[in-house]
Formats: sequence, structure tokens, C-alpha cells
Amino acid sequence: MAEDAAQDRLQDRWNAVDRFVGELLVPEDDTLTGALAASEAAGLPAINVAPNQGKLLHLLARIQGARTALEIGTLGGYSTIWLARALPADGRLISLEYDPAHADVARANLARAGCDKVAEVRTGAALDLLPRLAAEPGAGPFDLVFIDADKANNARYVEWALRLTHPGSVIVVDNVVRGGGVTDPSSEDPAIVGTREMYRLVSEEPRLDATVVQTVGVKGWDGLLVARVVS
Repeated sequence: MAEDAAQDRLQDRWNAVDRFVGELLVPEDDTLTGALAASEAAGLPAINVAPNQGKLLHLLARIQGARTALEIGTLGGYSTIWLARALPADGRLISLEYDPAHADVARANLARAGCDKVAEVRTGAALDLLPRLAAEPGAGPFDLVFIDADKANNARYVEWALRLTHPGSVIVVDNVVRGGGVTDPSSEDPAIVGTREMYRLVSEEPRLDATVVQTVGVKGWDGLLVARVVS
């Protein structure tokens, strides 16, 4: 009980810091707030990135000078809007979503945000869609890839991201700390097993230069992997 109470106090402080940061650096945006409200009304799980994390994705894309982006895992399109807004008017963002109902919500949110001319949502299992994307003339390479889908396949998604990028591209993978669970080699949780496999792949891949930043906040304790394709 005491440990639970201590964790609750920590979570309250993390939430307060996220609110503080958001009020100062990520001001209220009716379009993004509306996208979250539409997702909630449609019964989508509240597993979207936090506002300050969405802003980070936006800034990474801007810093990268990205004209093209690939997102694996759309949900309701919240992070998709952040990324699409970072691209030029003639840029292109392709987002892959397994659940057709989620994809429909995302498309409506993107249309309301005025991002539907830049961002396209494709429906299906990402591991089925990615080979087709790789074979599609003019679909890539992408300047930035954001991976936020089923964690069991994280390593496979990074492998495909490497095929669909170029030297200088940036690859971002969400939820790579799992509340510290990634340090447990005996875990049988598919999300942890898949994420640990992704770590091994990245650590052994000479074409990637990467690090991980742990995060705490309204989404709890987790982290982001950021990698640059070097060759």
C-alpha cells in the first residue's frame, strides 16, 4: 500500500510537470484537442502520444527538414497531425493502421485538421503493407519514420524502416522502456520481448546511430528511441 501511494504521488508530480510544460510550450490547439475528443468518442484507447511528445515529433521533423514521413501505427491520427504539420505543403506522410475503425477516425481527424492532402492513412497489417510500400514507385525513401504500433514486431518494423529510408533519415520508436520492463531478460511479455529484440538489432546494426531517452509524465514511465541512418 505504501509503495502504491508513493507511486501515485510520483505520477501526480509527473502529470503536473506535463501540464506546466504544455501550458507554456504546447498551447491549447482546438484541432488537436478535437482529434483526441473524436478518438475518445469513438472508443479508441487513450494510448496516443502526450502533447509534449507530439510537439517533439513535430520539432524532430522540422529539424530534420523532412519532406516525407512514414508512420507505423496511426490510432486516431493525433501524432499524424503533429507530423503532417511539420511537412511542407507538397510533402507526403503515409501512416499505416491495422484497425479499419481507427483508420476511419484518423482520416476524419486529418481532414478536419486540413492535413488530408499531405497525410494518407493505409489500412492493414503493417508487415503486409510495408513490402507493398517498398515496391511502390515513388513511395520512398522517407526522411523520418515514426514507429508506434504493436511492440512485439518492433524489430521487424525497424528493419523495414531501414529499407525505406536513406542516409541522414531519422527513425523514432515509441514506448521502448515499458516501465523498466526492458531490463528483464526473463520476461515473457511479447511487448517486452519484441522491444528487447529491437534493442539488440539496433545495437548491432552499423547503419544506425541511436540512443534512448527515458520519459515520465501523463503516459507514465517509458521512453523514445531516436536513431539516425548513417549509411
